[in-house]
Amino acid sequence: MIRAGVLGASGYMGGEVIRVLLNHPDVELAWATSRQPGDIAEVHPNLYGQGIKTIHPDDITPCDVVFIALPTAATLDVMPHLLAMDCRVIDLGAAFRLKSQDSWESVYAQPHSQWSVAEESVYGINELHLYEISQARVIANPGCFASAAILALAPLIEQQLVDTQTLIVNGLSGTAGMGAELARPAHHPEIGNNLVPYNVVDHRHTYEMEQELGLLIDDAVHVHFTPTYVPITRGILNICHAFPVRDINRKALQELYRDYYNSHPFVDVYDLPKEAASSWQYKPYPWLSAVTGTNRCLIGFDIDEKRNRVVLFSVLDSLGKGGAQVGIENMNLMFGLDRTAGLKQFACHP
Repeated sequence: MIRAGVLGASGYMGGEVIRVLLNHPDVELAWATSRQPGDIAEVHPNLYGQGIKTIHPDDITPCDVVFIALPTAATLDVMPHLLAMDCRVIDLGAAFRLKSQDSWESVYAQPHSQWSVAEESVYGINELHLYEISQARVIANPGCFASAAILALAPLIEQQLVDTQTLIVNGLSGTAGMGAELARPAHHPEIGNNLVPYNVVDHRHTYEMEQELGLLIDDAVHVHFTPTYVPITRGILNICHAFPVRDINRKALQELYRDYYNSHPFVDVYDLPKEAASSWQYKPYPWLSAVTGTNRCLIGFDIDEKRNRVVLFSVLDSLGKGGAQVGIENMNLMFGLDRTAGLKQFACHP
């Protein structure tokens, strides 16, 4: 059995790691931390009765893998200790996602004290870095918006089918993405019956999108990204717009995406047939509720031939394929386990 620790168990991401690991056939929870130790049910009532008591971060012991769900500064502080204990690390935060130190320090407005770890780490989209993740000591888990955008756009970029300077991504996020700390935009009377745009230009996830998509063609790409919080709890819907530089039809696009993700179990091309007689076409495009609570990403698309535009819809759970659960998928790869172990659940309906 793999012994796993969770640093930062009181937040939503840490709680989701524990929830999924409890059903993993090859993993046991070694410990989970909180700065206010106690019964896990005090912060995650869904885990009531599991007998899990959190410990203080100062009391952690060596284990096989550690999931970090901490603020960035705390992550940088604890990394030397974890690596000295010979733990493999999956960071669910942003400390190691970027490969330019100047960019990272500018975007996150703080010095990076562990840059050698950032250089060593592997960006955790396994559909693009499968082998590297299997060999890694440190995984930098992607941001949720970045995951949805990269998975949606990667096939188009790699095949050089679209203009790489005019990529547009509009992201809609549930409020779990704000974390467990109280904030006005997440307060129910404020977000209920409301939409809240925020950081509408130069959002930090833009840098991840541009970094990973640019690697596919060894050239710079520009992503114009704007996020909005919506009155749901979990999930991301990215609406991506790309402008073809070569002729492509919808059938060819379907074949491209199915081939691209054929060997990846958690990314599916979504395409229920259109109803020819209907003026209200919605069936071919994925719903966010279809992935809630899962490690799945569904991608749908259409082509506006009159205006030379491809529009893509990418949906995933911000705590699932956009966060904690893809971290567990990466753990499976790191330890040579079945990639789908512990992650085979489907979303509930309704």
